Amino acid sequence: MIGTILQTFGRKYMDVTLRNGADYLVRIVECPGLWMDDAALAALSADLRSVAARTLDAGQLTYGVFSGDKDSMGAVIITLVSRRDGTPVAFNALAVMVLDTAPHPTDVLHLGLVMVDPDERSKNLSWVLYGLTCFLIFFRRQFRPVWISNVTQVPAVVGMVSEMFSDVWPGPNQGRRTLNHLLLAREIMATQRQVFGVGDDAGFDEERFVITDAYTGGSDDLKKTWQAAPKHRDPRYNRFCEETLDYSRGDDVLQLGLMDLAAMRSYLARDVPKSAVLGLLLTGGLVALRRVILPAIHWADSTRMWSILRPYRTRDE
Repeated sequence: MIGTILQTFGRKYMDVTLRNGADYLVRIVECPGLWMDDAALAALSADLRSVAARTLDAGQLTYGVFSGDKDSMGAVIITLVSRRDGTPVAFNALAVMVLDTAPHPTDVLHLGLVMVDPDERSKNLSWVLYGLTCFLIFFRRQFRPVWISNVTQVPAVVGMVSEMFSDVWPGPNQGRRTLNHLLLAREIMATQRQVFGVGDDAGFDEERFVITDAYTGGSDDLKKTWQAAPKHRDPRYNRFCEETLDYSRGDDVLQLGLMDLAAMRSYLARDVPKSAVLGLLLTGGLVALRRVILPAIHWADSTRMWSILRPYRTRDE
């Protein structure tokens, strides 16, 4: 694990492989469309489609990471879980959204599309698929809070996000909607619909953060009935979704929250298996350390331009 992370110190983007117990490998790949060659990108996209083929009853998704093109893969962070023999069994395609907010742009990590092979759904992979990448990015941002978003109609996912992150809204007994929630939601719905496959004709209820008739932008095959939507162990989340969403029409809820220190403590204490906590903290520390070492490497390399600190261009550039 340490060797894999050390090999990434000279890279601009994260590419980390970790073990999850004795049976699984977890690979986290940041913005592969910006640096992977065509063959590697096609192989990664094929792994994602392989999981989707085991997950969907019929049809084929037509947006995002399944297309395999560089543009779609250039603003996502892929968390891919495979068996030790290399067979892919689950993934999360987390999108990086940069919102035009004042006084500075705001980065929002959209939890994105999560798929798990039906044979693996009882193997406790949720802490990897929903929290691990956000946790590592939080470390790399020097513990500065980062906003997360989630669009779903699945009660199990609504409850998981509500319990894993801080200041999540909406949800049952989740406090109040703040101005930040509202402004970020408006910007997401105005400029980022393509990220989660919601068409321009879908409505948005600002009071409840409900996207109405959401499955019209390429994500049609993800639409579920109330009976088919996986339920949460806490009935509050099930009641919330049943009362809030119109499943026959195809509604989704837009959740916004924060990965901050409180969420990190809760994540480590409740969601991460005890056997994995030490390795996860070590990984987070090394990922954060990379942000210190990489600038030093750039500074020492006098042959390359580095922004305003070395604004000239060498003969080789």
